Amino acid sequence: MRKEVIPVPGETPAKHTSRIVRFGNLVFIGGTTGRNFVTKEMPADTTGQTRQTLENIKLCLEAAGTSLENVLKMTCYLADLADKKAFDDVYISYFPVNPPARACFAVAALGPGVKVEIETIAGVPS
Repeated sequence: MRKEVIPVPGETPAKHTSRIVRFGNLVFIGGTTGRNFVTKEMPADTTGQTRQTLENIKLCLEAAGTSLENVLKMTCYLADLADKKAFDDVYISYFPVNPPARACFAVAALGPGVKVEIETIAGVPS
């Protein structure tokens, strides 16, 4: 096995980090926000950012040969824990059964206008 960096369709790769790394049957997706990879636009509200973040993750998973149903663990960061209900309402719609393990907590700052960021670990079925 070896580490494989996978490009995201439509995203300009960063010079200092990789968005998607696959190692064997595991996929690691770095912190992903609600900024659309192509248009660079980001919804202003938590609901919209959560939805776009999960759509971005879905795109990353597909690029790595897997899907949301194979997500094993998510670490979710919120700029304000008061937004957790709005976040959960969207999150649950993406994982209606057998949701992944998850940690969710508030952080001091995520970046200008960013309300949600999620790290993801997924498996790739054999």
